[in-house]
Amino acid sequence: MAPLPNAELVQNSLQLYRYLLRCCKQLPEENIRQHYRHAVRQSFKVHADEDDPERIQQIIKRAIEDADWVMNK
Repeated sequence: MAPLPNAELVQNSLQLYRYLLRCCKQLPEENIRQHYRHAVRQSFKVHADEDDPERIQQIIKRAIEDADWVMNK
């Protein structure tokens, strides 16, 4: 399963959140979709207070890489 297009356009946390939830919709089974939606929401809550722009960009990059891995698995 190919990752969604335009991942390179994700610049902030809201765009990342929407991108990851769209990726979840592409997963084949409902229980897998629910698992990853929950994981995305939990990670978003954990990192909600992050204010260092460099760290935010690191998180965005890693989250997109992880999403690509999940989509290709």
